[in-house]
Amino acid sequence: MREAEKFRGLNGNLMAFKREVEGAQKVTFAGIPGVCSPFAELFAHVIRDKESVFIPRTDIASARKLERTPLGMQFTEEADPHSNVLALMGGLSLPQYEVDVADVKKMIKDILEPGGKLLGLCYMNMFEDAGWDEKIDFDCIINGILTGEVYKKD
Repeated sequence: MREAEKFRGLNGNLMAFKREVEGAQKVTFAGIPGVCSPFAELFAHVIRDKESVFIPRTDIASARKLERTPLGMQFTEEADPHSNVLALMGGLSLPQYEVDVADVKKMIKDILEPGGKLLGLCYMNMFEDAGWDEKIDFDCIINGILTGEVYKKD
């Protein structure tokens, strides 16, 4: 894959995602519960005018809607995960979660609509480090690099 753009900060990350899904009516996220799910809620908030769904790991039967509530984006009722955009969250590729790339490929085949877009949403080069960037035919990977400082009172 070639670098298509650079961004800075969390807002830049979110806006890059929003641009990639601009024409979509529905976005399905797949990731590790508790690790990826808060990020899916954050990304879904940016596209709150679209239908959003979250799949824990590759468990299609457990898919849930992501809906806007007074407390922000929340997981609600069961949902059909079939979508024209599937966003794989980077946590899926982390070795400690033991997600088989073959199961991910099957999930992609089962739910991504013909002509749909496959996105990777990760931080710190997760897909590249796991070799998933070569094993999965992503249309786009949005990779954020986090840096920061800690300040303390003397």
